[in-house]
Amino acid sequence: MEEVQDKFVAMVSAKAEVDLPVSQFEPRSMLAVPEHNIEMSKFPSIDYHNHLDAQESRSVLRVMDACGVEKCINITMRVGDEAFEMHRKFKAAAADRFDTYAWFDWTDPHEDGFWERCVERVERFVDAGFVGIKIWKDLGLTLKDKNGELLKVDDERLVPFFEKAGELNFPVMFHIADPDAFFLPIDRFNERYEELAAHPDWSFYGSHFSKAELLAQRDSIFQRHPNTTFVCAHLAEKSEDLAYVGRLLDANANLYVDIGARTAELGRQPYTARDFFLKYADRILFGTDLVPDEEMYRLHFRFLETRDEYFDYPSHASRQGRWQIYGIELPDDVLQKVYRENALKLLSR
Repeated sequence: MEEVQDKFVAMVSAKAEVDLPVSQFEPRSMLAVPEHNIEMSKFPSIDYHNHLDAQESRSVLRVMDACGVEKCINITMRVGDEAFEMHRKFKAAAADRFDTYAWFDWTDPHEDGFWERCVERVERFVDAGFVGIKIWKDLGLTLKDKNGELLKVDDERLVPFFEKAGELNFPVMFHIADPDAFFLPIDRFNERYEELAAHPDWSFYGSHFSKAELLAQRDSIFQRHPNTTFVCAHLAEKSEDLAYVGRLLDANANLYVDIGARTAELGRQPYTARDFFLKYADRILFGTDLVPDEEMYRLHFRFLETRDEYFDYPSHASRQGRWQIYGIELPDDVLQKVYRENALKLLSR
């Protein structure tokens, strides 16, 4: 009996790639389930979160036309005169198809008058036709003031900036943290091990700050400035815990969230995600945060519009985790709000 078993093991081992690196493991599902290729969004859509600085407007427009994307918001990562030039570039290409979010300028926090200039810059952006401004995760993580002290997200010197944004109906977008896994050890228990092993510089494990502290600082701002409209990118950096995001929306009527680069998280919790979309349909913005591409948009549409099971999620070059997603088949009234109507509320301010 043992001899037979040994021969069987030897035979299987000879056929199997026993030394296959996990990074090269690309299993193909054997499921026989319905598949739908949604070429265009069911209703005109607005991609409220993208980065187009490195893209050619004509190429982006071809993709948008093929997928039913009415407008794309470029969150420029340029500052100073370059930001205004980027805004003019896309407006010249198609004024009704592109809008621009500014990037908070931290080039001169060590110079006198910096905090006053933050307010003046908002006024310039509004006058030039920008539609909002984004604060990125360097605030709270790396930026220091002229005294060498780490700037906190809720630094009180930013109060005039937030108040001016509210006065001018100029939305402020936040992205000040990353997925929960990025704050954990890069080990066999980390569900995003492959992604972090390929990009170890993305890890915040062992830092002097915690994700909970960063989010608490950010969340305090929403209540401190109730007349300012805020957009939390990436589902408020808590797509792993939609109950938390729901509580945040319940507590702050001035807050929206976008789904940029978080379809992977939403699609693996389809029941919870669908309930979340139905309850907060008026507060969720369609956004991708991915290079405009037909397949990328169509995977988003498949997730939002169908009941398809166990399919690829749209992602950057490196996948976020070793799982597949499920569609949540949103009703038409919710799709219209998420795809377009909620964004128009912010763009018409």
